[in-house]
Amino acid sequence: MPSEAIASVRRFNRTVTQRIGALSNEYLARARPLGASRVLWEVGEDGVVDVRQLRERLGVDSGHLSRLLRRLECEGLIVVEPSPADRRVRSARLTDRGRAERDVLDHRSDTLAASLLKPLDDRDRARLVDAMSVVERLLTAGLVEIVVEPPTSAAARFCLESYFAELNTRFEAGFEPARSISATAKELVEPRGLLLVGRLRGEPIACGALKLHNSDPVEIKRMWVSPTARGLGLGRRLLAELERYARIHGATVARLETNRSLTEAINLYRSAGYVEARAFNDEPYADHWFEKVLMGRTTATAA
Repeated sequence: MPSEAIASVRRFNRTVTQRIGALSNEYLARARPLGASRVLWEVGEDGVVDVRQLRERLGVDSGHLSRLLRRLECEGLIVVEPSPADRRVRSARLTDRGRAERDVLDHRSDTLAASLLKPLDDRDRARLVDAMSVVERLLTAGLVEIVVEPPTSAAARFCLESYFAELNTRFEAGFEPARSISATAKELVEPRGLLLVGRLRGEPIACGALKLHNSDPVEIKRMWVSPTARGLGLGRRLLAELERYARIHGATVARLETNRSLTEAINLYRSAGYVEARAFNDEPYADHWFEKVLMGRTTATAA
């Protein structure tokens, strides 16, 4: 990593933390630091959240989150209690006082944001907002974790069901999984295959699968990215990870097919080096067949 880039990031971090008041013990003049106020805000407009989900959203360890929650409980802003749906799960719930405090934080956060823009002219305001949008997108993309997941897990099922539902709305004649070439749970477990799931702040937002055939061409299946996560470059990253795993398993060629209505996917595959080929299977929903030669074999230690 270039030292100049690292120095630039550190300068940016120092400027932002100072400008937004993150160093103050009384963030937004509310007698608590930024971390505690952020927890209060992240409980959400519904006023209740699973503590595990809250920890994943914030990316903090359980001990630190417990200390922040105890502080907010002592202030009478939240109540931490067993979830009504499952007594083994703890949830954090805003009190009436907590809801009122969250409204105050929202108002003061708006005021702080306005103060960042006020000294600038219209041109520079637009430049700053545009630059912030780019930074937010890139930093968010870096938060996405992609891992091999059992196809029977709750996260995997959510992604696959969302994938099927989207195809059903986008294909002219709808989509019936039973008519398509199979990629069953048994086929997506090594050594026959695998499934990758992408998560953002603990929430499943993407998936992609491989069907492995020893040294024969590998099949790429079930590529899906949630509409909420599109624009982060996640499709390209997911495709690259699938190719890497294919090379680890000894494949030298990757194949996939897609429907003409999935124009974004078609553009992605072409830009990633896939070339159109003759139909190599009888997938009833396919209009395009692609393949790519995978250069070099990746060792498992590179995973």
